[in-house]
Amino acid sequence: MKYAATLTLLLLASCASTTAAAERPNIILIMVDDMGFSDLGYHGGEIATPNIDALARSGVRFSQFYNNGRCCPTRATLMTGLQPHQTGVGHMTESPGEMNYGAGKSPAYQGFLNDNCVTIAEALKDQGYATLMSGKWHLGENDESRWPLQRGFEKYFGCVSGATLHFYPGGDRGMSLGNEPIEKLESTTDQQFYTTDAFTDYAIQFLKEEQAGAKRPMFLYLAYTAPHWPIQAFEEDIAKYRGKYKIGWDKLREQRLAKQKELGLISANLELSPRTPKIPAWDELDADKQDEMDLKMAVYAAMIDRVDQNVGKLMSYLKESGIEDDTLILFLSDNGGCQEGGVLGGGQFRNIEQRNRQYFHGYGEAWANASNTPFRLYKHFNHEGGTATPFFMRWPAKIAAQQDWYAEPAHLIDVMPTILDVAGATYPAEYDGRKIHPLDGVSLRSAMTGKSLYRQQPLCIEHENNASIRSGDWKLVGRNVARPRGVRPENWELYNIAADRTETNNLAADNPDKVKELAQQWNAWAKRVAVYPKLAEPPAK
Repeated sequence: MKYAATLTLLLLASCASTTAAAERPNIILIMVDDMGFSDLGYHGGEIATPNIDALARSGVRFSQFYNNGRCCPTRATLMTGLQPHQTGVGHMTESPGEMNYGAGKSPAYQGFLNDNCVTIAEALKDQGYATLMSGKWHLGENDESRWPLQRGFEKYFGCVSGATLHFYPGGDRGMSLGNEPIEKLESTTDQQFYTTDAFTDYAIQFLKEEQAGAKRPMFLYLAYTAPHWPIQAFEEDIAKYRGKYKIGWDKLREQRLAKQKELGLISANLELSPRTPKIPAWDELDADKQDEMDLKMAVYAAMIDRVDQNVGKLMSYLKESGIEDDTLILFLSDNGGCQEGGVLGGGQFRNIEQRNRQYFHGYGEAWANASNTPFRLYKHFNHEGGTATPFFMRWPAKIAAQQDWYAEPAHLIDVMPTILDVAGATYPAEYDGRKIHPLDGVSLRSAMTGKSLYRQQPLCIEHENNASIRSGDWKLVGRNVARPRGVRPENWELYNIAADRTETNNLAADNPDKVKELAQQWNAWAKRVAVYPKLAEPPAK
């Protein structure tokens, strides 16, 4: 046993640890990449996602769940339950071949998971779970010690890096099986190789192999790279959406907002946030440019459609194998829609061969604004458009379908406590003789029956100097606020999220005491988790 000492998770009083220990369900954690708040059908989107929608509606759907606004900081928190700075991923991870990314930097910004954290896989593996992963890792790559098998996973297939070509991955952004790079990729279907299909098929293969053996409870982390750029999809999937987006981004946002209100996801009196000024009106584009932009959004939609098809394939296996009812599924996106690549995107889209072999091209800020309906801003930022994500939990044996949305705010820090809770596992104070940071999150078990989380602390986030704190209905947020030498208080904005979730009515000037109160709480958090390395508390040794 690797634990020198353990701390029992802080479970809610209504959830006895003996009950949790007896349950030990299979657990499947599904993450998609760079998908906006409104893209899924059950969140108001027009993209065909019947499988994901059905799962969400048969469990508990969260209307206010938050990520960290960027790929790898979100993954760092998701895998460890800690703030990304505490894990060594305070900003980004190293890129392929970037061996000295963290040289001279604080341990909070070294660019790969440090030794003062323990992953979900490490915690569950030592307590009897099979630990399986398929998909994007993005938590350290330029030394094998940073890879999934060295951080608790027993089986792995996927891309260790943060992005790859979807049809033709290779080179230093290729695929690996276990610790071995795959030199020649073979399709897992009767079509050509495609990452989304391959991730699902390897995930199912790992589940089958485990079921044929020891039949331990299983933890599967399925991390799709879709719909992260490069925007690439099968032509037959693209054809489903071609022409549907010639209504333009403004009308698409209006349609999605109306659907969100109809679904009860968004307040009926909420107003749509204004279009970002640098985004042109659709009618300002000529017919040729409108056709190109329609194609870009159709490719993006096709990628999400393909994810849904694969979720359906996974669910078919769970049903056929008889383990569906005893499997807890959690689903989310790592950040909001991605504006990277310019207002109208970039890259060659009309030439199919070029499109499918180009590394960087995306659908652009204009469509990302629509993906994040009804919110402001995008990936990178702490405003709702950057950090709000669809999230649901589905577990037929324990969760009855909830008719209402679960409205209490929750965050990535709550996933680790939840998984350990239902698995009857413990969280270590030490691991292999190393001190481990304590968890800040709470188990979401009470949300499974619509009860309160009884959270004691506000939710705080920081990425790239963008910062936020959520306390009750209040949210303090700002761009370029958190600087290494201290906060820029003039950049704070204050919103009452219950009345203004689109963050259009800044109340900071009218509520200076509330700004001061929340800013002080954020500063204390930032110091504790090493947002400011020079001011931070000494790291655990």
